[in-house]
Amino acid sequence: MSALVWCGIEVPPHSLMFCFFQNVFNMVVEIPRWTNAKMEIATKDPLNPIKQDVKKGKLRYVANVFPHKGYIWNYGALPQTWEDPGHKDEGTGCCGDNDPIDVCEIGSKVCSRGEVIKVKVLGTLALIDEGETDWKIIAINVEDPEAGNYNDIHDVRRMKPGYLEATVDWFRRYKVPDGKPENQFAFNGEFKDKDFAVNVIKSTHEHWKALIAKKTDGGEINCTNLTVSDSPFCCSQECAKATVDAVSTNSGVLAPVAEQGGLCGAVNCHLSKSSLTLHA
Repeated sequence: MSALVWCGIEVPPHSLMFCFFQNVFNMVVEIPRWTNAKMEIATKDPLNPIKQDVKKGKLRYVANVFPHKGYIWNYGALPQTWEDPGHKDEGTGCCGDNDPIDVCEIGSKVCSRGEVIKVKVLGTLALIDEGETDWKIIAINVEDPEAGNYNDIHDVRRMKPGYLEATVDWFRRYKVPDGKPENQFAFNGEFKDKDFAVNVIKSTHEHWKALIAKKTDGGEINCTNLTVSDSPFCCSQECAKATVDAVSTNSGVLAPVAEQGGLCGAVNCHLSKSSLTLHA
């Protein structure tokens, strides 16, 4: 059984606002800090719920790699971005990984799965994952009490000594317990600054705009959305709710996602004004 979380029936990922101003963007939280369940936006499913990844019929959990416990940041993605697998990045020399751009949020709050937060972009790291470009944006929740002290990547080194080094170490080694080799990085693992990161984000947003307008082939990606009116994939609120209701009817009654070591076979579904969450 895998877990699904709809990030607000009114605003699934393709429909969420991309940017507020300058370097502040919406972020969808997929994985809260210090948890291990490998959750991700299901880009091939209608309305793109967050699901727990499954490999060889088993739910995926990221191993604890000493001295880290689970994910060491709130981990998620920027909506309305796409790392195009048909586009070779000039800086990394590799094509995109076919997903929204990833974000590591470094604030003090442990966020909730499916939560949408505004983040201030500080920099980026270019991971090369199995030959694909997989940008990791470093950002902080704008509502964090210390957010005013962070304006660029050098502020992370000043305010959180060792955190960036731990981030490189985590991404380098997190697949090793699964029998895979260490990951590699472009730019020798050097973090790029805020302006560089914002340009990367804007580039992935342009690729997304081509995707949502059907000007490029997205393969199996489901681009259903509620707000991009000129997109051929735009649907009504009623259609979206019918999609969610159909999944709810077919899934039964669910329980919360279990952390590493146990699985819950039941399902817990609840719908509020701002969100619908379904765990299966």
